[in-house]
Amino acid sequence: MNHNAPLPLAHLTGSRPRVLTLAQLREHGVSASDAAGRPWQQILPGVFLLHSGPATSEERLHAALLYAGRRGHGEAMITGLAALALYRFTSVPALLALPHIDVLVPGTRRLRSTGDVRIVRAHTPPRSEEVTGLPVAPVARAVADAVAQLDDAGTVRRLLSEAVRAGHCEPAAVVRELTVARLLNRPHVVDAVEALLVEGRAIAEDRLYHLVRGYELPEPVWNVDLRIPGGPHLGGVDAFWPEHSVALELDTRAPRQDEDEEWSESVRKRETLERLGVTVIHITPRKLRDWPEQQAAVVRTALTASGDREPAAYLVVLPR
Repeated sequence: MNHNAPLPLAHLTGSRPRVLTLAQLREHGVSASDAAGRPWQQILPGVFLLHSGPATSEERLHAALLYAGRRGHGEAMITGLAALALYRFTSVPALLALPHIDVLVPGTRRLRSTGDVRIVRAHTPPRSEEVTGLPVAPVARAVADAVAQLDDAGTVRRLLSEAVRAGHCEPAAVVRELTVARLLNRPHVVDAVEALLVEGRAIAEDRLYHLVRGYELPEPVWNVDLRIPGGPHLGGVDAFWPEHSVALELDTRAPRQDEDEEWSESVRKRETLERLGVTVIHITPRKLRDWPEQQAAVVRTALTASGDREPAAYLVVLPR
């Protein structure tokens, strides 16, 4: 083919983003030598940018996905800082300022990092989210992949905080991904996680206050310890309705090495209180955030049903 002859690609070069694989070009009758004779750029192996100028952020993302998803593999998704930029995190640089685009692929893929594409592997890839029409890793996974590349404690802390404060995900989901990625052996990550859990609990407590008042539930006593008179300490609860013998606990536990011990202690406390006639309700921060009306109904039902039970043992209620 004469390289100076017009190629039948006007409908493609005029579209956005102007990025195609060599296989896609061949489908339009364009060979590798034909492509080399055009004012195009091979910005990644087998991926061409159909103009001579710099790639836009959108074109970089599409090129990265085309590179990772070629040969019929469609499991690739954007992760790391690029994914967080797509989720509109204010604590990450703009897409064009990122030196790398992280792409998550199954661990079985034989694919190398190249150019500005950094390959991240997952034994069991998560289900992607669609953001601006692109497959993107869930926020918690994207945060973990970003943290894996960061050494600055302040940056890590800001990322984790924004993930929770902006309502993208719950602290437990972030900690779970950091645990799977084996990042909790890094001191600056551990410090950021401790701050995250404190902040996440404060947000959950605020949601609980709004739940009680917004759905006109009876006002409980907040953050108290329960004891048997002259007896042992039974444990603390986040809200307690003494007249109804109903206690509520926010389940803000995060997965850790000692999860079994922590869970066992929680179960023992619940069983002890229920033997004493106290109904114990466990609510996760996610349920408070996503289904507040349902959680209010659970609490209201427990309060209403208290009249049908035997009176609870007398308990001492102390500020926590």
